[in-house]
Amino acid sequence: MSSSPNRIVATIFGAVYLLVGLLGFAVTGGVGFIANEGGLLLGIFEVNPLHNIAHLLIGAALLVAGLANARAAKSVNIAVGAVYLLLGIVGFFLTGPANILALNVPDHFLHLASAVVLLGVGLGTERNVPRTAAV
Repeated sequence: MSSSPNRIVATIFGAVYLLVGLLGFAVTGGVGFIANEGGLLLGIFEVNPLHNIAHLLIGAALLVAGLANARAAKSVNIAVGAVYLLLGIVGFFLTGPANILALNVPDHFLHLASAVVLLGVGLGTERNVPRTAAV
């Protein structure tokens, strides 16, 4: 793998989100698939099975893109970063039945932090990645 900032960040975030998705299932036994309240991952982040699956899908997308090439990593970093920015903001307003991912305040701040890193790297580096680059 080249030293592309986008590839490095996508690969690391992808591996971490895959791990978080897997670990989430250890704390969601007995929690409904889209329960508004879930188990606590690392004692502070609330998750339910749907939230775990979202982490697995996001982690897989980031990891695959990071291992593929700089252009793919840049695109996925920007896309996931934008989704996390939106989720981080909207999450503060999701309550009751609308909170199908069992999000809590620490989740919102973690999503916002992830968005800052992913968007910062995606939008701020490798501005001239050629369309055919497989770097």
